[in-house]
Amino acid sequence: MDEVHRAGMPGVFGEVRDSGWTWRGASGVADLRTGRPVTPGMRQRVGSVTKTFTAAAVMQQVERGRIRLDGPIGDYLPELVPGERGRKITVRMLLNHTSGLPDYLLYAFPSLQGFPSLPDMSADSLDDNRFREFRPEELIGMGLAAPAAGEPGDPTGVYSNTNYLLLGQLLERVTGRTAEEYITREVIRRAGLRHTAFPTGPRIEGPHPRMYEAFFGLLDPPRDYSVYSTSWTGTGAALVSTMEDLNRFYARLLDGTIVSRASLAQMQRTIPVRALDGTMVQYGLGLHRVDVPGCGTFWGHDGTVWGAGTLSLTRADGRRQMSFAVNLTRWNTLDASGRPRPHPLDGALAELHRQAMCGAGAAPVPAASVGPARGSLP
Repeated sequence: MDEVHRAGMPGVFGEVRDSGWTWRGASGVADLRTGRPVTPGMRQRVGSVTKTFTAAAVMQQVERGRIRLDGPIGDYLPELVPGERGRKITVRMLLNHTSGLPDYLLYAFPSLQGFPSLPDMSADSLDDNRFREFRPEELIGMGLAAPAAGEPGDPTGVYSNTNYLLLGQLLERVTGRTAEEYITREVIRRAGLRHTAFPTGPRIEGPHPRMYEAFFGLLDPPRDYSVYSTSWTGTGAALVSTMEDLNRFYARLLDGTIVSRASLAQMQRTIPVRALDGTMVQYGLGLHRVDVPGCGTFWGHDGTVWGAGTLSLTRADGRRQMSFAVNLTRWNTLDASGRPRPHPLDGALAELHRQAMCGAGAAPVPAASVGPARGSLP
């Protein structure tokens, strides 16, 4: 962790568990201006790690017979996904990103149009939207109005936050309460999490780091976005949590506490999915699979929002876990073709992940296989 800090990360903190013992640590600062140190128990915006919570909530409703996993979304939300699209896209396709619905992100933040083409990029709309309150229906409408990312049911998925906002609306429709309320009661509390919640405003309650966004070098020095409305992410990426809570959550999910073993088996059926930065991941229903030679298969998710990056992975046998947070994102500058240039942080984080997952002496872990991709958007 000290090497990650020396490589340019303001602060990094995390927790590793292995067969009954727990290690927590932190390195660097939570605030560049004051030098306030980062500590292991700080709260963090965990970005798309939220998707596993939302998927687990949907699977609970599948178990209760209120949602059909292979039922058309148009049967539940005909006003949001009408016509042929609503008949072709199933709940499963939303969960594993094979719906063909594009991400709304480039339309909610229009100056991001053209990503990752450097000449078209600007960070202006990050500030413009700092306190904007988006409605889920508004964002979903942006996604549905954009050119399709593929055909429903394609064998290779395309990652899209639009899918998980629709799943939030589905939960609201079948449970009679907001998705955030349902997930809090039936997932967060069932897992025994004490420091995990959906924010109710732009500020984070409790100890947390400043969150610095570099946006591929366009923000120099990086800008603090720790105060930011997460209405643009909702049930796709809005949760705040701690690294201890994330390890507890994934342990309880994989041991059958949150969903049944049959539901978990469905969640672990993976397909190749193209992430927003173009990399390929093995994705199930709200779960990402990482295979590490000589170390095992891990399950979990990564996530970024402006200025905050998080990774949480648990080995398939549940005995080894790691969750880490960083408070600087999109640190790589881009070359003329829009591709991220190498940065010392890439290798330092890969080594941290290797030791956290596998211990000393294990084979190297490819940087792109386990963490928030260097050039990724949320």
